[in-house]
Amino acid sequence: MMFFLRSFYTGIAIHQLMEDGSLGPEKEIQGLPEGAKINFVTWSNNGQHLAFSVRLDEDDGSSSKLRVWVANVDTGKARPLFKSPDVYVNAVFDNFVWVNDSTLLVCTIPLSRGDPPRKPLVPSGPKIQSNEKKNVIQARTYQDLLKDEYDEDLFEYYATTQLVLASLDGEMKLFGPPAIYTSMDPSPDQTYILISSTHKPFSFVVPCGRFPKKVELWKANGEFVRELCDLPLAEDIPIAFNSVRKGMRSINWRADKPSTLYWVETQDGGDAKVDVSPRDIVYTQSPAPHDNEQPKILHKLDLRYGGISWCDDTLALVYESWYKTRKVRTWVISPGSEDVNPRILFDRSSEDVYSDPGSPMSRRTPAGTYVIAKVKKEDDGDTYILLNGSGATPEGNIPFLDLFDINTGSKERIWQSDKEKYFETVVALMSDQKEGELSINELKILTSKESKTENTQYYLLSWPEKRACQITNFPHPYPQLESLQKEMIRYQRKDGVQLTATLYLPPGYDPSRDGPLPCLVWSYPGEFKSKEAASQVRGSPNEFAGIGPTSPLLWLARRFAVLSGPTIPIIGEGDEEANDRYIEQLVASAEAAVEEVIRRGVADPNKIAVGGHSYGAFMTANLLAHAPHLFCCGIARSGAYNRTLTPFGFQNEERTLWQATSTYVEMSPFMSANKIKKPILLIHGEEDNNPGTLTMQSDRFFNALKGHGALCRLVILPYESHGYGARESIMHTLWETDRWLQKHCVYSSDVKADVSVCKDNAEGTVDSQSKAVGAAGGVQELANLDDDQFHSIRRSLLCHRCTTTGPLSSATVPPFAENRELLASSLSVDQFCPITTGAPANFTPSIIAPEDSSTFTSFSSIHTRRHKRFQQELEVQSPL
Repeated sequence: MMFFLRSFYTGIAIHQLMEDGSLGPEKEIQGLPEGAKINFVTWSNNGQHLAFSVRLDEDDGSSSKLRVWVANVDTGKARPLFKSPDVYVNAVFDNFVWVNDSTLLVCTIPLSRGDPPRKPLVPSGPKIQSNEKKNVIQARTYQDLLKDEYDEDLFEYYATTQLVLASLDGEMKLFGPPAIYTSMDPSPDQTYILISSTHKPFSFVVPCGRFPKKVELWKANGEFVRELCDLPLAEDIPIAFNSVRKGMRSINWRADKPSTLYWVETQDGGDAKVDVSPRDIVYTQSPAPHDNEQPKILHKLDLRYGGISWCDDTLALVYESWYKTRKVRTWVISPGSEDVNPRILFDRSSEDVYSDPGSPMSRRTPAGTYVIAKVKKEDDGDTYILLNGSGATPEGNIPFLDLFDINTGSKERIWQSDKEKYFETVVALMSDQKEGELSINELKILTSKESKTENTQYYLLSWPEKRACQITNFPHPYPQLESLQKEMIRYQRKDGVQLTATLYLPPGYDPSRDGPLPCLVWSYPGEFKSKEAASQVRGSPNEFAGIGPTSPLLWLARRFAVLSGPTIPIIGEGDEEANDRYIEQLVASAEAAVEEVIRRGVADPNKIAVGGHSYGAFMTANLLAHAPHLFCCGIARSGAYNRTLTPFGFQNEERTLWQATSTYVEMSPFMSANKIKKPILLIHGEEDNNPGTLTMQSDRFFNALKGHGALCRLVILPYESHGYGARESIMHTLWETDRWLQKHCVYSSDVKADVSVCKDNAEGTVDSQSKAVGAAGGVQELANLDDDQFHSIRRSLLCHRCTTTGPLSSATVPPFAENRELLASSLSVDQFCPITTGAPANFTPSIIAPEDSSTFTSFSSIHTRRHKRFQQELEVQSPL
């Protein structure tokens, strides 16, 4: 069973963008019930209304179900969409969508749903799976799957939706029969709606995204038009990267047409190992074709389809890519003309960030879709597009905006970020009031601007003067660390690969005066096909230091040096597979990083800790096993440690255990548990649903460590998945991490730590490589990109205020916070977690600690929630 702890808003305010580029006065939406928890905020196409969901805390401590509310932008008044108080949103999959400016299509809980299925007291029979036809079915190690018929009944019960067509004047109409609807997509002209659903037979071996999928076409008034496809259960998608489902996929509306469909069909049976040309074909068709009218072929691709940017009948850009070679291509096509041959616009390596030309900027149409913006200069008749690029350079990213002639390939740089102090990016094109071509002298773009110590603010930049008007004034989210020191550093691995990292130092720290500090190295490995690509610099030295709920940067307040995201490239050039030399390259990268911070005099060689999340936890365990001379202790969160438990591939490894047995075994720190002598803290969510990082990984690794007498500690956080959402979990994670670092890294005189444990720390050196990870934490282990979505916390969702007073320093924080509330007041993280729905008051993590102190199990409650309320919230959000 899976559930979600969802963040929410507590209010909505609107500002009008004035003619001079400034923001008008704030207009707060009125009429919301006290204590409203708001989600799914969406604009109507004409911008006159907002739709959103609201739920409340009931008098008995439970949480209500979701209801749809609408707000009039002009008056600022909000009200429920449905007159009946018994109509609730079912947000297991989709929730609601604007069909036109006055009508919404809403996923609702069927009024006839009744009580949930009861779990049988006695099983109806054995659980049976069969492969008597000898099919080859391989799948990654998916978690949180349906397990039996009772789970199937629960899934069907909670996911079944009744679509309701609701107008702003209160009228409502049932739309189609109850079903498990997964998405709703109105056509640009608001005439048709594409509706996707899933149905039985379900599966016990793959996620619901691979269940049978039906796509139907309906008219906006509720009249059924036709079925586009009904795809069977897809348990047999090959594990090779770029493998896909058979049949129609990526069915969408053309953004530049009133109602024209397009989709893709594979020609290789979905198997990336099959060599065929073409590999994918893009088709297009009207929603209501004539009898015997066949779909029209729009474009053929030899790589895997990656999307289309539409402009008009004369221009569209089609993208294709192939992971094995890292090749990406962009094609120019003329959708309305068969006489114009497609041509390749860009053909490059996805790893070569220095050659990235940027992406075309889009403008919003009156229908609410986005199309490529065409731009004209006053002095010539040529037509240009705008390319918005990250501008990767050896000095860091310098974002740019180019005026690009798509016919000749010539370009003119019309804007570039300030590279000396600030990091600026183009967020959106604001010149979308008119259809057709835009004049460059009327160009308006929304930009963001930040520096190492100044948080992100937004500006409106107007041509031809390129006058910038600041439209936001967000306060610094954590003023105690406002003067932290940040530097992007470069150094070299012993095989010549250039590496980078971001070094953070505490406010006011002077190495010549204060001497070396305890250091926390936090990273995440990444795979590359060439040394040149691995050596390229990614990121900017001027980016603001965003600090998330469990960020390693919080330990700057404890007077730690923090080396964030040191690159740890695992390189497999030519026909070589990167992971065949994983340990060697991992240790070499870590060795180079540690040598650099010691050379700079900022890190005490005996006080360097290593940590990471997910694949970074895997990295941490391997470094403690194979480079114990570099680190005094480690923190590993939500990792996988035994690769034989993920036999059909992991991360970017697509070979199976039986094809690369030695690689799987040698990469697994579980197999080297007897070598780990340094203290290691393992933290894991009890309900981890990420492919590969099942909670059992930490359980078994801990038992292996304990069986060899290692100093280790295992913390299992209840109700948590791969990332940690509840405030209780976040605070306890911080408490555990701080306690571990103080005891096994700092060697505080107030803490009776066994200093002898790390005496051999300076006897040698080691390697480590990583994909640069954001300050907010780790990146989850890579899964099948066709079936899984990856989410990150936007900087805007992080803390906006702090609760402590006075500067933070090591003196402010006691060596051991007796509970997490004390740690919160010390580290100023009380407001960091945007997710305030969490575990019940009796929430207690499972903690096992065979170390040189008694097992610590106290867990002070921060909230006084009732268990009944928590159970009901789980049912409302999703029971699966």
